[in-house]
Amino acid sequence: MVIQLIIGALMIGSVYGLVGLGYGLIYKASGLMSLAQGDMLMIGAFLGLTFYKHLQLPFIVALLLTMLIMFSLGMVIQRVLVTTLLKKGAATVYVILCTISISMVLQNVAMFAWGTNVMQFPPIFKKSVINILGYDLVPENLLALGVAITCMIALHFFMTKSKFGTSMRAAAQDPMAASALGINVPVTRGASWGIACMLAGGIGVVVGPIFGVYMSMGSMIGQKAFAGAVIGGYGNMYGAIVGGLFFGFVETFVSAYLTSNYKDFISFAILILVMIIMPTGLFKEQVME
Repeated sequence: MVIQLIIGALMIGSVYGLVGLGYGLIYKASGLMSLAQGDMLMIGAFLGLTFYKHLQLPFIVALLLTMLIMFSLGMVIQRVLVTTLLKKGAATVYVILCTISISMVLQNVAMFAWGTNVMQFPPIFKKSVINILGYDLVPENLLALGVAITCMIALHFFMTKSKFGTSMRAAAQDPMAASALGINVPVTRGASWGIACMLAGGIGVVVGPIFGVYMSMGSMIGQKAFAGAVIGGYGNMYGAIVGGLFFGFVETFVSAYLTSNYKDFISFAILILVMIIMPTGLFKEQVME
């Protein structure tokens, strides 16, 4: 049983960590905060369901197509809405309110397009359970874990090894100096929003078969991913992963050995304690001015 619990904790923790990465990317690149990441996951799940179930596309094609669309959506939001607000001299709080409005719009779009009922994602694998070293494991859980880890590793190498990733980090640290060196800062900021939405949408596709697809599915995931990013040190890419895994393990083992009724209460109570004791998070990330 412990092995199954660990796999489940790693899976849900990786989901939180990947969505939390999006929060951190946006914050690092622009000093802004988006509260729509959970609903980006929800829209990604519905798009994946549409491509895979209704259009009968292969799952990998549905996943990649969803991620491409979500990347474009993130770019549009940053370039059209966020940039326009900032050019008009809007304070940061108005950008945050804008992302809350986007979240509401996405939920209503989902309700209009797909309805309010829980929709079942067709099975991805022929077998509902696979046996590995004597343990019965759900293949969709392993898929979600594998996709999350792959995205994290790919993002790490993209941000640290690629020229564009280096430009993104430079633009986030000092936009004026980066611009003087020829880096297109607006494009790097748009790309950070696009990548954040792409990660959320992609993980939404792979958790759809596990949780089902419904309008409010992203709300609690988004909150816990945000909390995980805060615990790790808001804006720290690796902190978001650690914080997400922390939440995954806490809620999984609390549900298994104590009670599932209070798993969220205990998880967020720990968050409050961490914020009081370590306000800069586990990785001691400093607040951007």
